Formats: sequence, structure tokens, C-alpha cells
Amino acid sequence: MTEPLPVHVSVLRDEVVAGISPRNGGIVVDGTLGAGGHARALAERVGPAGLVIGIDRDSAALDRAERLLAGLPVRLVQANFRDLPEVLRTLGVEAVDGVVLDLGMSSDQLADPARGFSFDADGPLDLRFDPTEGEPAWRLMNRLSAEHLADLIYAYGEERYSRRIARAIVECRQDKPIRTARDLSQLVRKCVPRSRVTRIDPATLTFQALRIAVNEELKSLEIALRRIPQCLRPGGRVAILSFHSLEDRRVKEAFRDDPHYEVLTKKPIRPGPDETAANPRARSAKLRIASRTAKPD
Repeated sequence: MTEPLPVHVSVLRDEVVAGISPRNGGIVVDGTLGAGGHARALAERVGPAGLVIGIDRDSAALDRAERLLAGLPVRLVQANFRDLPEVLRTLGVEAVDGVVLDLGMSSDQLADPARGFSFDADGPLDLRFDPTEGEPAWRLMNRLSAEHLADLIYAYGEERYSRRIARAIVECRQDKPIRTARDLSQLVRKCVPRSRVTRIDPATLTFQALRIAVNEELKSLEIALRRIPQCLRPGGRVAILSFHSLEDRRVKEAFRDDPHYEVLTKKPIRPGPDETAANPRARSAKLRIASRTAKPD
């Protein structure tokens, strides 16, 4: 059976490439490879003499990207982007000219019912980018106390109804553990009033919180922000796409406070109306770009 083509559309692709400004023969890292849209554009710019190092935690994403990027100067590695120094050391690369991180969810992950990323999927509520690491979200959710669950949903989802949702989860699991994305989304929708202003599903923030928790997303981002400068040559650039305030705040503060970064975007770059109309998932994207100063590590 032929595997379906990826459905993911890279957000702000041209702006990311322009921000990194890769030179012919340069070396660039795409630390969140996904479907390879950014990597393809970067590989076309560095040319045959250059190299794009594509990193992803998701082996399925790497398999898809390998076929789509065949013939381009791309080297694929399964890893967490926070381990970039170790990845480069293994490849024998001392420093790179640019690093790209797209912190958004891949549409291909959402489309896979076995992963639990889609609210109405009947598969297990897993939510891990790498299914071989950590514990699935359904197990985490069914073992935490109501208080711990509420704190997690509030801290990582900024969900104002977190305590109501946590109590409902604990009450529900006394009869039957919540195992699927559909089970959880239906429960949360009963707890959270649907907004009259936006079309965002009431389950969005709870799913976001659980996904961040099981993947240690914010911890990985914080570590990466501290370690990226040691991987960039002076003048090299880093472009980071974030999709909610928890991520964007950390990127903004790191670029502002770390002396190894020089901010190149005083305000984040946002998608235009044409892009958000064609790709509604782009509407919350913020792109920040910085360059590596000449200060020593």
C-alpha cells in the first residue's frame, strides 16, 4: 500500500529562509524537520556543496522526509534538538551557519489516528513525538491526582477551567480509564464553554498541556536556547517559530538576555492574511530571528 503524501504546509517558509540567509556551501540545521518543507528550501539555497542537517524526534517524520528530500544535500538524524551539540560532534561538524526550529505541530502527526494528536481520534491518547521515550499521555493522566492534573493543565495550557477539567477526569476514571483522544475531548468539551469569539476547540489547551508535559517541550526549548550559541559560528543565525505564548516568551527572553544573541527582529514576524487564509494553522505563528555575537562561550 502506498503511504499518503504529507499534508503539512511549512509556515512562513520564505521568511524563515530569508532570516537565516544561507550562503552557497553553508551548513544549516533544521532542528524540527517534520515534512521537510523548511529543509528543502534551505537545501536549495546551500546547494550541492552545502549541507542541511535535519533533526526530528519522530521516526515516522524522518522516514517521510527521507523520500521527499532524496537527491538534496540533507543529512537526517533522529534526536531531540536540545542535543544539537552532541549531534554535530557525532557528525564531525564544528559550527553551523544557521539553526531553524519550528515548534508547531505537524499536520501529518495530527492526521495519524494512532498517535492521539487529533481530538476525535479513536486511537490511544499517546501524544509523544518519539513513542519509544517517556510515558503516553493517557497513562500520565490516569495516575496524577486532581490537584496535580489541574496544576499541569493550567501551567502548560493556561486553561482557566483546569480545576473543573481535572475533577471531571478523576471522577470519570473511577469507572473507566480515559484511553483515547476522543474520550478526553468529549469530557473537556462538557467542562469548558465554547467561545463565541474564536473557533478554537474547547479541548485545545488541555491537549496542549498534556503534549508539552509528556514531551518535556518547554524544558527542551530552554536547554536548546542556552546551547545553540555554542553551535553557531559568529554571525550565524537562528530562526524560531513559536505557536503559543509559553514558547514565544522563552524565545523572546533568551534572545534579549543572553549576550551571545543579537536580536534581528524587534517584533515577531507574523503570517499575512493570504497565508492564514490558505493555512489556518499558521494564524498563531510568531517568528523571531537572532544572530550569534562574537562573544566567546
